[in-house]
Amino acid sequence: MIELIYLTVLLPLLGFIINGVFGSKIKNEKVIGIIGSSTIGLSFIITVLAFFETLSLPTENREHIIELFTWLKVGGLDIHIAYQVDQLSLVMALVVTGVGFIIHVYSMGYMHGDKSYWRYFAYLNLFIFAMMNLILADNFVLLFLGWEGVGLCSYLLIGFWYEKKFEKSTTSEAGKKAFIVNRIGDFGFLLGIFLIYLTFGSLNFGEVFARAGAPGIPESTFNYIALFLFIGAVGKSAQLPLYTWLPDAMAGPTPVSALIHAATMVTAGVYMVARCSIIFVSAPAILTVVAVIGAATALFAATIALVQNDIKKVLAYSTISQLGYMFLALGVGAFSAGIFHLMTHAFFKALLFLGAGSIIHAMHGEQNIQNYGGLKKYLPTTFATFLIASLAISGIPLLSGFFSKDEILWFSFANGNVLYWGIGAFTALLTAFYMFRLVYLTFMGKERIAKDKHPHESPKVMTIPLIILGVLSAIGGFIGIPALFSGESGNKFEHWLEPIFKNAGNKLAIYQTHSHSTEIILMIISVVLAITGIMVARNIYLKNPSFADKMKNRFNGVYKILWNKYFVDEFYDRLIVRPIYRFSESVLWKITDAKIIDGVVDGTASLVNSISEKIRKFENGVAQFYALIMTVGVAIALFWIIFSL
Repeated sequence: MIELIYLTVLLPLLGFIINGVFGSKIKNEKVIGIIGSSTIGLSFIITVLAFFETLSLPTENREHIIELFTWLKVGGLDIHIAYQVDQLSLVMALVVTGVGFIIHVYSMGYMHGDKSYWRYFAYLNLFIFAMMNLILADNFVLLFLGWEGVGLCSYLLIGFWYEKKFEKSTTSEAGKKAFIVNRIGDFGFLLGIFLIYLTFGSLNFGEVFARAGAPGIPESTFNYIALFLFIGAVGKSAQLPLYTWLPDAMAGPTPVSALIHAATMVTAGVYMVARCSIIFVSAPAILTVVAVIGAATALFAATIALVQNDIKKVLAYSTISQLGYMFLALGVGAFSAGIFHLMTHAFFKALLFLGAGSIIHAMHGEQNIQNYGGLKKYLPTTFATFLIASLAISGIPLLSGFFSKDEILWFSFANGNVLYWGIGAFTALLTAFYMFRLVYLTFMGKERIAKDKHPHESPKVMTIPLIILGVLSAIGGFIGIPALFSGESGNKFEHWLEPIFKNAGNKLAIYQTHSHSTEIILMIISVVLAITGIMVARNIYLKNPSFADKMKNRFNGVYKILWNKYFVDEFYDRLIVRPIYRFSESVLWKITDAKIIDGVVDGTASLVNSISEKIRKFENGVAQFYALIMTVGVAIALFWIIFSL
């Protein structure tokens, strides 16, 4: 099946073509949904078979390049449409196709009755096609094709309900914002690719990473390459300061939020940094920047999530925070831990978003958690699965998030410093608090449901995906049990990815000797902090609801800052957006366009018109005038001939 891995890319493309071309003519929603979902399901099956085939091979023979054809061959640049099957790409492919398939099935129920049902599934398939190109590519050009593809599809999916109002604008504005902000990061990524080619003379991963591991290249060159690549990751994975697009991306359908913000697009930056690990460890200064940005983003976004009332906005800022965790892991050299958290996060965050979709579906579009309360009895399956996901993201022992989160916290302490660990641990406390604030206000306590709302459990096509993701959120972390508990066998997930990051780990050479006692103490502290966050949320929002209002009034200034998201959007609007609009209007439009460009075009037309007016006088329709002109012409010709002899 390894040789057929290209089908995991082509099948979603086939689904896009069928639904995109013929979808409007297919009147049956079930047929459209089955076409869109089955292509992803088949891709998942092929990926699973390829995984087990790879698992049966010796470690040194687990990397395969499946080349289809030559794409570009210009001078020294030789680019192929080729896919790399190894431990890292298989993990990503399993997550993308597996979680993607579940979201496609869920969408069949959630999007029922939508007038553009076929267009929705066409866009979803195209998104998976782009993402699979990104994660399976064996060169930077093909990766960049997928990178730009997911950016385009995110624009289409976020603005899917383009006529719908979203906050102060429309969903199409939110899609445009995501597209433009991502272009800022993509420009940096493109510069990094250019510099890679200038430095290594190739854009194929194998050649670039082999030469990057060899001596002779100045550290400053690696610094520039890593910095430019990381700028691309900051934009795609919504890190400071390019995170502002992701909360607005909640304007799209909820399954889109689950797909983009759980398993696919936002994790592309994490994957890219991990794939280029040898480059980043060769630039230790930039690796520190990765850790600092990750830690700062994790804490920054978590504080904003504390006060949000839109259920999807809480989860959006939670996603930004968890991505910060992943970059913190990458920044301290714990690449396997970062990918491990990427995987577990895909399970519980997809479940949270789909659970939110089930709640919104039951509440007929209501998204304000202040208008919920007591939904537990109406939505038992949604509540049970949402609770599992909330416990997992909070880091409660034996659930998936516990293993991956504590792995990051441990390496942040062992490879980084106490400050990294402290920020990560405090963020874990905030995560538990805001997630259970969400749980208590939504499912428990006094009902605050409007009389015209009649909540009900979602159909099985939506609840079965929730149950599957609930199981994965519960047991998915056992694949990465830390060496502390697994004994001599060690962390199986880390061993699986070890060949990918071996050279980077050797070059980094900062791993400390494991102190099990220290690791246990830190683990206990993080669990205590998580439980503390849950209990504080319980005491405030269940036991003493009026206390929240008292605290809001007492710390009104802090609350306003958090409620307005530190006024970052307003700051960008005044410092960047409005000046660009004013400059575009006063200079680019009124001067450059209207006067210079239009002036040249209109002036050319006026000149031609003026000359034509004069020439036209010779065409007056009078035969005698034409005879006179001919006589004069003949006379001039004779004089010319006579005097030229």
